[in-house]
Amino acid sequence: MLFSQLPHAIAGDLNVYSDVEISRFSMDSRNLTGARHEVFVAIKGKRDGHDFAKHAWEKGVRNFILQRPIELADANTFIVENSVKALQLIGLKHRSQFDVPVIAITGSNGKTTVKEWLSTILSERFLVIKSPKSYNSQIGVPLSLLEMRNTHDVGVFEAGISNSGEMESLQKIIQPTIGILTNIGQAHDDGFDSIEHKLKEKISLFSDCEKVVCRSDQEHFRLIADKLGEKIVSWSLNDKSNYQVTWKNGSITVNNIAFIIDFDGLTQLENLTHAVVTSLELGLSQKEIQKGLNLLEGIPMRLELKKGINGCYILDDSYNNDEAGLKVALDYLESHKENEKKTLILSDLMHSGKPDNVLYQDIADLLARKNIHRLIGVGPRISASATTFSKESSFFQNTEDLLANMPDFQDEMIVVKGARNFELEKVVSRLEATSHGTVLEVNFESLQYNLNQYRSLLKPETKLMVMVKANAYGSGLLEVANFLQHQQVDMLGVAYVDEAIQLRKNGINIPIMIMNPHTESFEQFERFDLQAEIFSISHFKRMLKDTSDHPKIHLKIDTGMHRLGFSPDKIDELLKLLKANPQVQVEGVFTHFSSADIIQEDDYTENQANLFLDAYRRISDTLGYQPIKHACNSPGTVRWPQYHFDMVRLGIGLHGFDPTGQLKLKHTSQLKSIVSQIQHLKAGETVGYSRKGKVTRDSKIAIIPIGYEDGYLRVFGNGNATMNVNGTLCPTIGNICMDMTMIDVTDGNVEEGDPVLIFGEHPGIQDLAQWANTIPYEILTNVSNRVKRVFISE
Repeated sequence: MLFSQLPHAIAGDLNVYSDVEISRFSMDSRNLTGARHEVFVAIKGKRDGHDFAKHAWEKGVRNFILQRPIELADANTFIVENSVKALQLIGLKHRSQFDVPVIAITGSNGKTTVKEWLSTILSERFLVIKSPKSYNSQIGVPLSLLEMRNTHDVGVFEAGISNSGEMESLQKIIQPTIGILTNIGQAHDDGFDSIEHKLKEKISLFSDCEKVVCRSDQEHFRLIADKLGEKIVSWSLNDKSNYQVTWKNGSITVNNIAFIIDFDGLTQLENLTHAVVTSLELGLSQKEIQKGLNLLEGIPMRLELKKGINGCYILDDSYNNDEAGLKVALDYLESHKENEKKTLILSDLMHSGKPDNVLYQDIADLLARKNIHRLIGVGPRISASATTFSKESSFFQNTEDLLANMPDFQDEMIVVKGARNFELEKVVSRLEATSHGTVLEVNFESLQYNLNQYRSLLKPETKLMVMVKANAYGSGLLEVANFLQHQQVDMLGVAYVDEAIQLRKNGINIPIMIMNPHTESFEQFERFDLQAEIFSISHFKRMLKDTSDHPKIHLKIDTGMHRLGFSPDKIDELLKLLKANPQVQVEGVFTHFSSADIIQEDDYTENQANLFLDAYRRISDTLGYQPIKHACNSPGTVRWPQYHFDMVRLGIGLHGFDPTGQLKLKHTSQLKSIVSQIQHLKAGETVGYSRKGKVTRDSKIAIIPIGYEDGYLRVFGNGNATMNVNGTLCPTIGNICMDMTMIDVTDGNVEEGDPVLIFGEHPGIQDLAQWANTIPYEILTNVSNRVKRVFISE
């Protein structure tokens, strides 16, 4: 589509400077490469995309869809009333060119899994276009549809809504011929008046469908049947449906057709049955479906960022293999710049619909735009196109060949992406840093959600500092700092200069304030462009002695926390020092509220604010300018908007804990392990050191590879805590060891190698804090650095 051919149905002002073919639309200026075919779409949301249009122009983009005029030289612009609606109309125009079956999936849970599994099965016969990852929103759906081509035989798209009225627009864009309703549960209930209201909105997606696959033995089926009538293709575990289904260990039987599977969880079985029934409706044979099912390994359908060998990071996307998904993974890589060098390990791309010479030339162009330094290709087809790629590339006929001749890796960002049959997870395993079986998973989507909740409380001009001290509250200093830099926060805060230097050496260039700088570290501040908290007269004088030029500082005022800071009786002496040393750049003046979350202490908080404002006035009058004024921490940001001043400081709130209880935040971390061994003990036998654990019945005891060296406190021993194994909360037994914990799994269905949840949803971090008589901060920051961190993006 030429820029001048954007749909005329969009009311707006089209200005064409130099007409070009356009094919890629993005709302994130950070992911743009500056290619001629890219279009930047400025969307007004919690952050106004128009503020980043010039950044996109500076990167080379010359095509823009905007809601207000912006001066952009030599650019094609389309000024519209609503950028999202414009993008949807563009997606609709593109979709209308194709007359192929399109399957639309909605429901409360399981949409992405059903989409991925169904697409894999259908690919045994058809060339399938599907939405990448969970692109199911008002923006994600049209972006997905724009990837559709004449060569595709069938489309599989998911549609998700959070509020009333959203599904109507998605239905018009997707124009599905077949529907799948996974289930109706409580997800996103807040946007609807009732379950009936939500159901009505969801199934409006299927208004023009020929058939809709759904489970008839679910709670709200009668409501579904009343609205969909004869369109329903039902399946159930009883005989009152179109497809009678039986679930047994290792198999699914659908109308007497048996399929062998490797899954046994009830949710997985339900998702698999949706995929199998829809495949049968589309005419696939038992043999074709079984071949597709054999490819459905238990690989998590998410991007995972993992620490690797030799200072590398691995972006593991080995479950997914299509061109659209590759673009998503490389876009995602833009937010993680722990290392500058970028390597892609890529298998043959299957079912693209393009001739290999066109496909791999497109891939080569994409890698050049994304500054991928080298490609490692795996498979005969990509190897046959070796001359298309840069000289730094290397190629292997299969994964075994790569593993036997593994290239060297050092300080790189490595993206691993491949078809399931190439088993590139073996490559990921080889490249991962060694660790025991315990892993802390950190969810970037949850971090972003929480960050946005706090941003929504701020005025546009209010700056945001985020604390990343204590290894970013245990989550991972470099990884979280890179995420926050990509999210364009204004400043980072750390406790000590070593943390700041580590950030500077790993690509973090935004301002950093050190909260407790040791006097011997002042000489490092100018070298690494750091800003020091100065909290006493002696501290100030030592800073003057050890720095030159124009040191940047923040002055800490003690208004009642009584930790660090200039007390009110020291302000006069401080003012004399400031007058005598005009070369000092006072970047900020701040205080810390001791009890901003406690209603009973509101008078104290207000008194702190008044003391601070008086000190700030005197300091700014002496300086002749107004430094950044900041006081609010996470709870202060929620409860005291009048004290947001020029900047707020976000800490524990980023990680899902709001001491005020007013925000609905998401927990960002899960600590997981595995069952190393199971011991079968007779009644009367004992467990662990000092024989503290005594069993009163014949028992099964599981050994978990986590101990107090990993941050699992000794106080959790002897039944004072539980771990979740396959849905059963199993109590600890005996003393916690340095490297191991024993739990009683007698009442659970537990085998060696089973996953164990130490904290996450249930039990939660708050539960562990309560059991240890402490606060969530301590539970999070106690997780040892020897526990591997994995950073996931759903």
